[in-house]
Amino acid sequence: MDSGTESASADAWDGEIETEIGHDEYDPYGTLTLIGIYFVIIALLWVFMYFVEFLGEGPTVM
Repeated sequence: MDSGTESASADAWDGEIETEIGHDEYDPYGTLTLIGIYFVIIALLWVFMYFVEFLGEGPTVM
């Protein structure tokens, strides 16, 4: 490996943290949105599976 590349990437992390986010400033709207989207997808797939499984020619054993 090139030692110049290693020292350049190491220098980027040598500084101190400039901005620290406190507990009161953190609003996880992105995480909540992803969880909501996943829940909607799972609910839609469950409804689709219900219609395919039980409203077809009769119940089947998987």
